Amino acid sequence: MAAPAASPSFLGLGPASRDPAAVRRRSRGSRNRKKSWKRWAGPEAQLGREIGDFLEDVALQQRATGGLIAEQPDEGLFFVDTGNAEKDRRLNKGKEKPLHVDLVLQPDSKVPAPKNILAHQIPNGRKEKRRREFWRRQEEKGVLPRAERRLRARLQRGGVPPPEKAPEKGRSDPERGFYDIWAADNPLERALAGQDGWFLQQTKKQRVKRPARLRTKPSQVPAVEVIAAGGSYNPTFEDHQALLLRAHEVEVRKKRAEDKVERQLSIPAGTQLPTAATVFQEQCEGLLEESGDEEDGEPPPAQPEDAPKPAPRREKKTEQQRRREKEARALACRQRREKAARCRRQEIFRLRSLRRQVKRWEAELLRRRQARLAKRRAKDALPRRLGRLKYEDPSLEVQLSDELAESLRTLKPEGSVLRDRFKSLQKRNLIEPRERAKFKRRYRLKYVEKRAFREVT
Repeated sequence: MAAPAASPSFLGLGPASRDPAAVRRRSRGSRNRKKSWKRWAGPEAQLGREIGDFLEDVALQQRATGGLIAEQPDEGLFFVDTGNAEKDRRLNKGKEKPLHVDLVLQPDSKVPAPKNILAHQIPNGRKEKRRREFWRRQEEKGVLPRAERRLRARLQRGGVPPPEKAPEKGRSDPERGFYDIWAADNPLERALAGQDGWFLQQTKKQRVKRPARLRTKPSQVPAVEVIAAGGSYNPTFEDHQALLLRAHEVEVRKKRAEDKVERQLSIPAGTQLPTAATVFQEQCEGLLEESGDEEDGEPPPAQPEDAPKPAPRREKKTEQQRRREKEARALACRQRREKAARCRRQEIFRLRSLRRQVKRWEAELLRRRQARLAKRRAKDALPRRLGRLKYEDPSLEVQLSDELAESLRTLKPEGSVLRDRFKSLQKRNLIEPRERAKFKRRYRLKYVEKRAFREVT
């Protein structure tokens, strides 16, 4: 009797029999390529997506409520709002309705953060533990640390434990005391009081003397200067016109300086311009020998000028002449002394006029001193010459009458805050006036024609 045909629904008993579905599953190709993605569109993929959506929903509920919503009580999910605060408090069992701002500030996730193991570790914990064990064993033998021995000896001598010292306040404590480090009685100098100055100087412990220039500002100009009233967003007509006048004067000065330079560089009126002939003649000056009617013979030698006449010979003075000159000199000297004595006697009667003259002279000296001081103060207010460049005032930030905005929304900003602060530092002599560095090429550019372009052209 012949054996029945094998049905595809049953497995064969032979070792060579195989499940056709298993064979079909194994015959699938690689799953890591795009062309194999469509093979996963069956029930297995649908089940995987459902499981993934379920796990994402569970994770979302845990982040939002701290657990599954189905397991949460109604009081933790809802809040009864009837419009009456007393009734709402009674229905909600004493809980008040949270504000929206509090709900916004709450953390997004209610899942507790994982425990940071490193935060609970103690630096050098094993070393400290071994150290404590060592001194415990030493204490059993009667050996104590040096700090402990000194503490016990101090307690035995006094009988009363020393008062506990108040902990020092750190730098970040707002209640700590303040002191001037440059003052003579600051706490930093107490440890060095009474010691030799030479010793402190050689050991570099002596306080450095603060220079006098550090006590004064390099400029009296305020850090933030207030602009003119006409530069506000809603100025009055008079203030705005005054600001426009200042800007006009600045532009007029610039135009005058430019015209002066052009006038100095321009050719004066009526000057004959050089031509090619005059330029050639000027270049040939001294190259060609000039022909004249001079004779071939040598010119006659120049006659010398008349020699100066010798000084007349002085005759020797006689004894009588010398005696008279001596008496004349003595008489003149005596007359000068008498005149000086007579003038000194007359000065007694000029005391009032002399006093008025001294007062006028002192007033003039005081006026000159005040003028010099005012000039020095005015000079200190001006920026100094710190570098090779000279400080230049920035241009005025001004808007014309037709550019004024009607509201703050349509206001057009003028200037730059960064540029204003940079100019303020230069004006206050904190930095020198600078200009942007210019790029200087180190090597000459080399142009190379590419082969492809050369073939096309």
